[in-house]
Amino acid sequence: MFVLYNENTRFPIKVWLEEESQLEENCLEQAYHLSQLPFLHKWVCLMPDTHAGKGMPIGGVIATKDVVIPNAVGVDIGCGMDFIPTNIRVEEIREIQTGNGTLIQAIIGNIMREIPLNTERYKVPQESKVLDRAKMEMERYKEDIELLALIDDGYYQIGSLGGGNHFIELQEDEDGYLGLMIHSGSRHLGKAICDYFHEKARMLNRLWHSEVKEEYRLAFLPVDTMEGQQYIQWMNLAMDYAYENRERMLEKTCRIVKELIERHTGRHVEFGEEVNCHHNYAALENHYGANVWVHRKGAVRVREGEKAVIPGAMGSYSYVVEGKGNEESFSTSSHGAGRSYSRSGAMQAFTTEKVIVDLKEQGVVLGKRKKNDVAEECRFAYKDIEMVMEHQLDLVTPIRKLRTVGVVKG
Repeated sequence: MFVLYNENTRFPIKVWLEEESQLEENCLEQAYHLSQLPFLHKWVCLMPDTHAGKGMPIGGVIATKDVVIPNAVGVDIGCGMDFIPTNIRVEEIREIQTGNGTLIQAIIGNIMREIPLNTERYKVPQESKVLDRAKMEMERYKEDIELLALIDDGYYQIGSLGGGNHFIELQEDEDGYLGLMIHSGSRHLGKAICDYFHEKARMLNRLWHSEVKEEYRLAFLPVDTMEGQQYIQWMNLAMDYAYENRERMLEKTCRIVKELIERHTGRHVEFGEEVNCHHNYAALENHYGANVWVHRKGAVRVREGEKAVIPGAMGSYSYVVEGKGNEESFSTSSHGAGRSYSRSGAMQAFTTEKVIVDLKEQGVVLGKRKKNDVAEECRFAYKDIEMVMEHQLDLVTPIRKLRTVGVVKG
């Protein structure tokens, strides 16, 4: 870790890398913008997977006094990871044939049939305890009329994957056991909330003649205002929705895995401890003697003893970790490997054929309806997860290393 503190900063920037040259120019510029915010607490943190985002770098962490910043949470509020291990060894199922290819291919195929991907949604409303509770507490949300339709619409998306870097993976740990991992968030709900409150913050910041420059795209809402409180309410709703969304997909995936493996092997499938964690959100926490709003954008909380999931790219490795509660990072670690190529850059640099061949050589079963954009999410488009993990050993202890066996992408 090194520290940037110069004429461009009001507050220091702590970076969990070796040197400044490892930061892309746009990411560094955004970090400098964050360091100028007058309401920061202590410093800016950049995790080892950091890269430029919208307003604030992905892999960025800040603590603020009495304000929240919609763009410092991001558009996929509550996006995060869900993982569960099993008692089944991958070598026991890898070569088993079914009427739909290998057992792993059959599992991937059934997941794709049962869980909507990318922009797909369910044709009928699904059950959602989170949305049911929101409808019972409508008084809390009624001020933001433009957003109310999102609650009813959410019933058609709960338990769906989405696109981009979201995935459902079958994985093998270092002892050879099968695990299931899901990466997804709050679907359209989170984006609509972020965009709506960012615009509200922009208008209010202009009225207040805020010293936070508009081009920073870091418009803020004081938490003691109606707008600030409304954002927090909607953000928490999106977080709960995202958590339930992952749980619902994991339930379906576990059922598919259990049914197919037990039918074709006679083995009884058991599942271990589930780890479900967010990596896009803001929360009121106490750090260095102050109650502050910790914004984690593409970063996961890792208090001492707390478990979290840090994925790599498909065909790479992922980790389950245990937090060390390092206060310097506000008890935070990276949320993944981090992009080294933009989506368009990856499409230009790597062909579909190269990515498909690479996955086949590694024995990875790919489930994807349209493969012409598969290069956007290939492992070559991401940083080396081993390098990322090496730079944050003061933040987390790896407790499980996992390799992709099969993957469903939007």
